[in-house]
Amino acid sequence: MTRKIALEEHFLVEGFANMGRTEGSGPAAVFRRQAAERLPEIDALRLDAMDKAGIDIAVLSLFQPGIQGERDTATAIRKAKTVNDTLAQRIARHPARFRGFAAVPMQDPQAAADELERAVKELGFKGALINGHTQGVYLDDPRCLPFWERVAALDVPIYLHPANPMTIPAAFEGYPGLAGAIFGWAAETGGHALRLVLSGLFDRFPSLTVILGHMGEALPFYLWRIDSRFKISEPKVSLRQLPSAYIRRNIAVTTAGTFSPEPLRCTIDAMGLDRVLFSVDYPLEDSDEAARFIETSPLSDGEREAVCFRNAERLLRL
Repeated sequence: MTRKIALEEHFLVEGFANMGRTEGSGPAAVFRRQAAERLPEIDALRLDAMDKAGIDIAVLSLFQPGIQGERDTATAIRKAKTVNDTLAQRIARHPARFRGFAAVPMQDPQAAADELERAVKELGFKGALINGHTQGVYLDDPRCLPFWERVAALDVPIYLHPANPMTIPAAFEGYPGLAGAIFGWAAETGGHALRLVLSGLFDRFPSLTVILGHMGEALPFYLWRIDSRFKISEPKVSLRQLPSAYIRRNIAVTTAGTFSPEPLRCTIDAMGLDRVLFSVDYPLEDSDEAARFIETSPLSDGEREAVCFRNAERLLRL
């Protein structure tokens, strides 16, 4: 079995909402109950799942909406520090198996920059995971520039994780889950990433790396059309290159929550082998299923090693 590093693996600590209603015997209740039990646990259960799947290292991040769900700025700043300190203590119990992505209070981008630097330099974290917009403010907002300046200086990746949209589009109304993980989160998060591209952020900071889960939230399958329609648009900002060039250069994608060989092949071909990384989305997805998928997908040995661990080693400097 190929050794693996997983980048979108979630946890929860006291003070943050868990999975909601867990009573009942239907599939949704069973799923929520299992996730609610496993999210706070960073010991035997999680390590056992990793061992069975051949996962050497899991990079842990606070489950959504996390800090982005806090309305009060002072509370967000305080909670981010507490969460990161707690995660560092948990990682210290199993330092060979776990790493961390910081939670950052984007309610105050300067404070977020300071907390990211502390988490990277003092706690040894490998970057940050941000759960989408922060109370409707997206990361292309000019107020976020001090944060991106610090990210570029620290040279660490930012994992852009899905979040619920501020309002539910009419096309999704009336169908449970459609606005969320079934499809809506991909549209929300892929659109958020395109905002970063179209804002000129990657012209300003060419070294940035943003990570998207779920095979890139559909962007790898849409590159030609993005470029085609961009050419005849009236862009807000003039870009030095076509959007697909930034997506291939500044965005990396993981297999988290998308265990199908056809999208994997397309993503590798569209993005380049060095931009695709293995992940599970634990405990929302099953580690064994993720492992079977990547071990049986029609990849060469070199491709499998690159996706499973070599790309992560390089990106995270492991």
